[in-house]
Amino acid sequence: MAARSSELSKNISNRLLHDIVSGTLSGGQHISAQNIADRYGVSRTPVREALESLAIQDVLIRQPNRGYFVADSLPASYQDGLADTAPTDTDDYQTFANDWLTNQIPEEVAEQFLRQRYGWTKAKAADLLVRAVREGWAERKEGYGWRLLPVAKTPEAFDEIYRFRMAIEPTAMLEPSFQLDHKILDEQRRIQEGMLNMDLSSTPGEALLQNGALFHEELIKLSGNPFFHMALQRVNRMRRLMEYRAEVNCERLIEQCTEHLEILSYLESGNVADASYRMRQHLSGALKRKSPLARNWAHDTERNDEHL
Repeated sequence: MAARSSELSKNISNRLLHDIVSGTLSGGQHISAQNIADRYGVSRTPVREALESLAIQDVLIRQPNRGYFVADSLPASYQDGLADTAPTDTDDYQTFANDWLTNQIPEEVAEQFLRQRYGWTKAKAADLLVRAVREGWAERKEGYGWRLLPVAKTPEAFDEIYRFRMAIEPTAMLEPSFQLDHKILDEQRRIQEGMLNMDLSSTPGEALLQNGALFHEELIKLSGNPFFHMALQRVNRMRRLMEYRAEVNCERLIEQCTEHLEILSYLESGNVADASYRMRQHLSGALKRKSPLARNWAHDTERNDEHL
């Protein structure tokens, strides 16, 4: 168990370092063990180990009774070694997800089958299967083995997810309990502006997807209705399965960040109704752009199946 925890904490350290170097986490920013655990879908024990490790390396600063903060400056060696610290588990997971999307692996699998197919360790297989469960497309069978689920695997399901988001996200802003939190708005503005200033072509696609999902989840939390937030978190996890296949389109990402900043501007000025309307336009536009891509993926999968 200790060895597995150590491997997991190392992966968390690498992901945190990647987020810091890429600008997702900025100098001086407070790092909460619970927030990182929620973000990465892990327990707090390996997160604490990762934070302690990064503090020893002077990547994080530990302040008594306050916790951990990102160091204001990092050695140049961290920039140079960014590719070496990129979490390889991400590539393994995306390969696993893509093989399921393209029907390269069966609906019911044993852990041993996955270990042999991908060359994973027992610990890695367990971690990636748990992640698949968390994202809603795998479940443990009674007794033995795992079942992979066709959640958000079809273009129809992908469209339904976006239509559902169009129904709940603009509406959440109009809830009687909706309350602006300028700290949250400021943080999301920092992240979105940071994305416009970073080299998007060299940033891991998962990090970009995470930043986009975080923007929408943080805003829907302002509704004060936890059921909106829970529902959005679940569908965001589901849609990742199909969006893992998307190549990073820098032009589209710039457009997305710009629209996010427009929504933030409406909220910062107190124009919540306009923000709600702009959110609906934003999601409608995303559906129009992404729906054809989802259908192309499905068509490619069907064509590949015919040649198997």
